[in-house]
Amino acid sequence: MAQQAAGRRYLRAFVSGFFVAVPVTVTFLDRFAYVARVEGASMQPFLNPGGGSECDVVLLNRWSVRKYQVQRGDIVSVLSPKNPEQKIIKRVIGLEGDFIRTLSYKNRYVRVPDGHFWIEGDHRGHSLDSNSFGPVSVGLLHGRASHIIWPPNRWQRISPSLPPDRGPLYTEEEEG
Repeated sequence: MAQQAAGRRYLRAFVSGFFVAVPVTVTFLDRFAYVARVEGASMQPFLNPGGGSECDVVLLNRWSVRKYQVQRGDIVSVLSPKNPEQKIIKRVIGLEGDFIRTLSYKNRYVRVPDGHFWIEGDHRGHSLDSNSFGPVSVGLLHGRASHIIWPPNRWQRISPSLPPDRGPLYTEEEEG
């Protein structure tokens, strides 16, 4: 009898702990951060430098983008404007008000509209990005990649940086 009572208490404690842990975990993932596997070649050489089957896993910080604030050079996760079922990871090249020289968009130069930003993959020609679908609404922003956490030999903090030949031609900040 004592074993059955102890077993029931254990089961009750486990079930009640489960019903507390699940909402806390879901809230944490929804509000603060989660991990994502980066697949494909669009962010090479920075992410997935070896190509092949070895994919980087990044920590996506949701807390830092809760007010839709990003800076040039950030690597962000957004809902794809082409397929809302898919999230894509790209680098922010331009912010609202910036003038961008596009790589293959319908217009050679674009002013990024208010409430939007311009994103590109690092691997030109192998990326579905703003050069394909134009400026992206900040409402599609899902998270900012803050760290590479897998594989272990690539552990690092991700700092904002722009490729040397990319970035805005002119920014509203320069207007002064």
